[in-house]
Parts: sequence; C-alpha cells; structure tokens
Amino acid sequence: MGILSFVKEAGEKLWESLVGQEAQAADSLQAHVAEVGLGNPNIQVSVEGDKVLVSGEVASQEEKEKILLALGNVAGVAAVDDRISVAQAAPEARFVTVKKGDTLSAIAKAEYGNANAYLKIFEANKPMLGHPDKIYPGQVLRIPQ
Repeated sequence: MGILSFVKEAGEKLWESLVGQEAQAADSLQAHVAEVGLGNPNIQVSVEGDKVLVSGEVASQEEKEKILLALGNVAGVAAVDDRISVAQAAPEARFVTVKKGDTLSAIAKAEYGNANAYLKIFEANKPMLGHPDKIYPGQVLRIPQ
C-alpha cells in the first residue's frame, strides 16, 4: 500500500503537540489501536514528525487496513507509512476522505450506486465507527469491494 495520506487537522485528539514527543506519541498510537479492538502484538509503531511508520504482520488485509485507518484518523497525523505484511492476501479496499456534508448514504450512493449500501461501509469501518451518523470531514473510510 505504501504511504496513505490523511487530513492532519482532522481526527481524534490524542495529544496537544507531537513536537519532541515522538516516542510518547508512538506509545499512544499503539495503545489507541488496542483500545479500538485492533490490538496486535505483531505490529510496531514509530513516529517521525507528522508521519507514522507501522510494520509487522497481521492475519488479514481487512485488519491491516483498519489498523492503518486507526493510526491515520488521529489529529496531528498527516501520513501513515505502511510496512505491514499480511498472512492471507486479499484485494485491497478503496479509501474515501469524508467531505463536509457527506453521509454514509451519500458515500454509498457514489461508490456503489445504492444509498442503502451504507451499512456495508459502516461495518467495514467498525470498530472505529460506533454509529453510522458519526463521521466527520477529513476522516478516511474503507470502502470494501
């Protein structure tokens, strides 16, 4: 996948500033991944400025993509450098950045041609999404095939 870009100002606020606190930020991000239910002892996280580097091995492509989104949808993170390997290869999902006024239904209509497919997007982004109406501009979402 390489490097995924994110809106640096959008996302969950885990710290006030990253400047000079990269080691603590890496620990916070690793804990954040575990808190949203994606904890995996086989990943390592480091921070360089506003870029997160993640490496290791996970069981599935879906788990990998959710970890990348959990790390990137954090205020202060502009990019995630993906160096995760997957034990069982599968096609990659597409990613969409939420714009002001977007809803999961509108995104589903644009991506699948069916607004009622919003639950597919919601399920693909659990556990990071707790409710279909709780998306925000700048958030990056998985769009499964």
